[in-house]
Amino acid sequence: MSVPDYMQCAEDHQTLLVVVQPIGVVPEESFFRIYKRISAVSQVNVRDSQRVLYIRYRHHYPPENNEWGDFQTHRKVVGLITITDCSSAKEWPQTFEKFHLHKEMYGSTLYDSRLFVFGLQGEIAEQPRTDVAFYPSYDECETVEKRIEDFIESLFIVLESKRLDRATDKSGDKIPLLCVPFEKKDFVGLDTDSRHYKKRCQGRMRKHVGDLCLQAGMLQDSLVHYHMAVELLRSVNDFLWLGAALEGLCSASVIYHYPGGTGGKVGPRRAQGGSLSAEAGNRHRPGALTSNGINADTSAEIGRAKNCLSPEDIIDKYKEAISYYGKYKNAGVIELEACVKAVRVLAIQKRSMEASEFLQNAVYINLRQLSEEEKIQRYSILSELYERIGFHRKSAFFKRIAAMQCAAPSIPEPGWRACYKLLLETLPGYSLSLDPQDFSKGTHRGWAAVQMRLLHELVFASRRMGNPSLCVRHLSFLLQTMLDFLSDQEKKDVTQSLESYTAKCPGTMEVITLPDGLKLPPVPFTKLPIVRSVKLLNLPTSLRPHKMKSLLGQNVSTKSPFIYSPIIAHSRGEERNKKIDFQWVQGDVCEVQLMVYNPMPFELRVENMGLLTTGVEFESLPAALSLPAESGLYPVTLVGVPQTTGQITVNGYHTSVFGVFSDCLLDNLPGVKTNGCTVEVIPSLPRLQISTSLPRSAHTLQPSSGDEISTNVSVQLYNGEAQQLIIKLENIGTEPLEKLEVTAKTVNTKEKLYGDFLSWNLEDTLCQFPLKPGKIATFIVNIKVKLDFSCQENLLQDLSDDGISVSGLPLSSPFRQVVKPRVETKPLNPQESSKAGDFSHVKTLEAVLNFKYSGGPGHAEGYYRNLALGLHVEVEPSVFFTRISTLPATSTRQCHLLLDVFNSTEHELTISARNNEDLILHAGECQRMAIQVDKFNFESFPESPTDGAQLANAKQLEEERQQARGLEINSKLDICWKIPSLKREGEASVEGVLNQLVLEHLQLAPLQWDILVDGKVCDCDIVVTCQVGDPVPLQVKLTNWSKHSVGPFALTVMPYQDYQNGVHNYDLQDAITFVGSNTFYIDTVKPAKDSVYFGALLFLYTGDFYLNIKFHEDKSSRELPLSWLCLPSVHIRATEPVAPTKL
Repeated sequence: MSVPDYMQCAEDHQTLLVVVQPIGVVPEESFFRIYKRISAVSQVNVRDSQRVLYIRYRHHYPPENNEWGDFQTHRKVVGLITITDCSSAKEWPQTFEKFHLHKEMYGSTLYDSRLFVFGLQGEIAEQPRTDVAFYPSYDECETVEKRIEDFIESLFIVLESKRLDRATDKSGDKIPLLCVPFEKKDFVGLDTDSRHYKKRCQGRMRKHVGDLCLQAGMLQDSLVHYHMAVELLRSVNDFLWLGAALEGLCSASVIYHYPGGTGGKVGPRRAQGGSLSAEAGNRHRPGALTSNGINADTSAEIGRAKNCLSPEDIIDKYKEAISYYGKYKNAGVIELEACVKAVRVLAIQKRSMEASEFLQNAVYINLRQLSEEEKIQRYSILSELYERIGFHRKSAFFKRIAAMQCAAPSIPEPGWRACYKLLLETLPGYSLSLDPQDFSKGTHRGWAAVQMRLLHELVFASRRMGNPSLCVRHLSFLLQTMLDFLSDQEKKDVTQSLESYTAKCPGTMEVITLPDGLKLPPVPFTKLPIVRSVKLLNLPTSLRPHKMKSLLGQNVSTKSPFIYSPIIAHSRGEERNKKIDFQWVQGDVCEVQLMVYNPMPFELRVENMGLLTTGVEFESLPAALSLPAESGLYPVTLVGVPQTTGQITVNGYHTSVFGVFSDCLLDNLPGVKTNGCTVEVIPSLPRLQISTSLPRSAHTLQPSSGDEISTNVSVQLYNGEAQQLIIKLENIGTEPLEKLEVTAKTVNTKEKLYGDFLSWNLEDTLCQFPLKPGKIATFIVNIKVKLDFSCQENLLQDLSDDGISVSGLPLSSPFRQVVKPRVETKPLNPQESSKAGDFSHVKTLEAVLNFKYSGGPGHAEGYYRNLALGLHVEVEPSVFFTRISTLPATSTRQCHLLLDVFNSTEHELTISARNNEDLILHAGECQRMAIQVDKFNFESFPESPTDGAQLANAKQLEEERQQARGLEINSKLDICWKIPSLKREGEASVEGVLNQLVLEHLQLAPLQWDILVDGKVCDCDIVVTCQVGDPVPLQVKLTNWSKHSVGPFALTVMPYQDYQNGVHNYDLQDAITFVGSNTFYIDTVKPAKDSVYFGALLFLYTGDFYLNIKFHEDKSSRELPLSWLCLPSVHIRATEPVAPTKL
C-alpha cells in the first residue's frame, strides 16, 4: 500500500467503500453534480433491522490499495458506480464493454456494480436491467438517490452473507490464511498443519469477521471478535495483524464513545449507543470475556459495555498497534493512517500533548518517494491536525512547508497562487493578521523574525503571481507593523523595494479583495512619520472672531432665558473634552499643528500631507516636508480653508510616503495627544489690513489684557509736540467691511499725561463705508504728548532787592532776568545729582489702538474682529519750568506769572506766550519770563464734598478741580516753543507746576470792587481827567460773588500826590475838598448782589492826584482775606478849565 489516505478517521472502519468513476468523456461539472447527489446517500437503514450501513464514496482509488482489503475490509472496494454519456445506440456496446473493463479492475472485491447512462433513449433504454440505469439527461434523473439506496441494499445482502459464512464455526473445514500482499512470499513452504499456523489463521479470520460485523452495523459483535482476535494473534506473535485487531478494537470503541464522529465531517452520524443497547437486549444474552479465552458462542459475550475500551484505553491500544506497525517497513501507510486516526480521537479528548507525540511520529514515518502533490497533501494534513489540537504555530509551520512545496524548483510550473493561498492560511498561527489595527494595541505578539520572513515570502509570491498591488500592500504592512524590529539596513532595503513597486502601482487606501473573497484592509503609514500630538490652532489674534455684546449697535440675544441651567451645564461638560473653545471662520486659512518625528535612519520625504475632516466642506492645502534621519520631535503645520459653516471635526491626516497614499485616523493612534478635534466654523467676516505713515517699531507691546498686537509703530516727539498718524485701512477679505469702532488705551506708563494723548474724528472715515473688498479708507489719529514740564531743581539765583515776593522767592521786577545756572547749590550725593539734573532723560509712552470691525454674514450672526495697533512714543524733554511765582499787577484783576524756563534740548529754542514777545533760549540755557494774565474765577468749578458719605471721592474731586483750573490757566497762557533748526514746535503746559499758593494769587477775589470817577472805571493805568473847580462824581460799587453775605464795611478815601521818589504827600486839604464825607459806609451785601455808594470830589488846583482807599479795621474786614479787600488804584489829572469860545 503506497498511497496514504490522510482523511482517514476511526469511524471509516464501519463504512463500505464505493468508487464512483466516469466512463468515456463526461463533462466534469456534470459528473461532480451527479457525484454530489450520490455521495449524499451515505447512511441507509437496513429493512426489518435496526442496523445502519455507512457508505464512503471515492471518485479515485488506487487499485494497489484494494489489495489490502483482507487486512482491513474498509479498504476494499465493494461497490462500483460508473457514469457515462451515450447519445446513440451505436455507442452502447462499446460503452457497456468499458463498464466491464472497469469492473475487472476491482473485480476480486466487488460485491455489486451499477452503470448510469445519460442521454440514451429508445429500445435499449426501455429494457429492464438491474445493473444499468438510463436517464435522458443530467437534469432528468430524479431516481438517482432511490437507485443508490437499492444498490446499497444489494451490497448489504452480500456483506451479510459473507459475515455469516465467515462467522460460522466450521470445525471440519480448514480456515484459510488471510495475508497482506507483501506476506505471500513469506508463507511459502510453511507447515499448514501446525498448531501455530492454525491459531494464526483463526486469529486473522476472527479479526476479519470483526471488520465485517462492524461494517454490517453489529458493533457489539465486532468488539467480541476483535477481543478474540487479539488474544489469538498475541499468542502467536502475529504483530502486524495484532496491530490491525487492536486498531479495529479502538475503532469500534471510538464509534461507541463518539457517535458524532472524529473526522469533523459535516452532518451528524446516527447515534450508536442506543442501537447497541437495543441489539444487546433483544438478540444476545449476557456473556463476559474471560482470562482463559473466548467462548465459541459469541452471543454469550455480547451485552456488556465493558467489551468496549475506555477513552484512555483507546489511546493505549492505538500506541500498541502503531508500535506493531512500526516493525514492518511495508506497513508505513497503515502506521501513518493509524497515527492520524489517533490524533483525531485525542483532539476530541483535548489531550493535545499526547496528540503531538503521535503527529511527531507520523512526521518521521518513511514512505516511498512521494510526488510533490503528495508532499503538499501530507504537510497540509499535518498542519490541519496540529491546528485541531491547538498547536497553531506548529500548524502554521507545516502549512508554510506545504506552501513552499507548491513552488518547489522541481515543479515545471510552480503553483504560486496555491503557494500564496497557503501562506495566507499560516498567518494566524504566527500571530499575524492582515489588519494593521491589530498591531496598534498593546505589546507585539509572536516572533517578529518569523513574521518578517513570512511577509517577505508573501511579497515574493505576489510578485511571481504578477500582482504588484499585493506586493505593495504586503510590503507596506511589513514596514508599518515590523518597523521596530527592522535593522537600519533592512529598513533601507524594504523602502527601496517599496518604491520600485509603487513606481508601477501606487499604494492606495482601497480594500483589496482576493479571488477567494478574502479582503486585505488598507495599511496607512501611521509610523512614517510618527505623530505624537495634534493641536488645533486658534486663528491669529487679528483674525479671531469675538461675539458681540451690544457692540456696534447690535443686541445679540442669548439662546436661553435662564441664567443657569444644569442640563446645559452638563451637556457642555460632556463636550468639553472634544469641542474647542475658539472658532474658525469660513473662508480663512486654519491651522493644525502636528508634532512628528522620523524613526528612519535616513531622510524621510513626506508628500501630499493634508487634513482629513468631516462635518464641513473643507479645502485641505497639502504640504510636503522632508524630515532628517531620526529627527526627534518636529513641528508640522497643516492648513486648510473651511468653505461652509458648522461643526468641523479633524479626524486625521493623509500622507504619501514611498509612493503609498495613507489616510491616518486619530482614533487609530492611541498614543496621540490632542486638545480636542471639533471646532465651530462661523460665517465669513471681512479682513482688515492696516498700514501707517510711521515706521514699524522694534519694541513689542505687551498689554496687560493679554491681547497680541499685530502691528507696532514708533515715533519720537519732544514734550508738547503733536503729530498726525495717518492709517490706511484696506479690506483684503472677501466680505464688505460695514462696521468700525476705534478705541485707545494707554499701557505700561507711569507718567502723567495732560490733555488728550490720542484723538480722532471717526465720522470722516465712516463716510467711506461700507468698504468693499480691495478698497482702502483713511483714518487720521492726532498724537499730542504733554507730560509734566516741571523740574525740582532751582537753576536761577535768588535776587535780594526791593522786589515784591508773593511766593516766598524775592524778585526785583516783573521783567526777564538772564542768569547762569548755579553750580554751588547742587546736592553732594552724586546719585541724587544725576537724577535731578539729568534733563536729557527720554520717557516712553505706549498705547494700543483697537479697531473693532465687522461685516458680511459674520456680522449678521453677531461676530466681529479686533485688530490692535501698538504705538510706541519716545518723548524727549523740550523745556522745563523750574520755578513759578506771581506778582501783582497794576490792576486788581490781573497779575504777573513768573516762570523760570530751561531749554533741555541741544538746539536753540524759541518760547512764546499769548501777547508776549518771543524768548530765545540757547541749548542748556535757563531764563525767566513774566506773563501778565487776567485773574480767574474758579468759583464755577465743583467744590470738594463735605458730607462724610462722600469722603471716599473727595480726593478724586479735588484732583478734578485742580486739573480743571490748570487746564483753564494753560489755555489762557498759550505757551508754545519752536526749534527753528528742526522745524518742530509744540506746546508747554504749566499744569504740572502750579501749586496752591500760585492758584490763590491767580484766583479772582469773590468781592468785586469797581470805582468810577466821573462815570469812568478806574483801573490799571487809566487816568481820569477833570477840570479844576468842577465837582467830580465818585462811585464805589461792591459785587458779592461769594456764597455768603458780607459787610458792613467802612472805607476812607485819602488823596495823595506821588513825587516819583518814594515820597507821598497826603497833606492836600488846600488842594482837594470832598463834597460830603470822605468815608463811605456799605451795608451788608447778600450773595450775587451788589451795592453802589456815591460821593464827590472838588479839585482846587491842577496836578496829578491819587486816591488811596482804606478799610476801617473792624469785625467785618478782619474776617475776610486781605486779597478780598483789594481795591483798584485811582489816578485823576486836574486841568485848567477851558475858556468859553467867543462867537
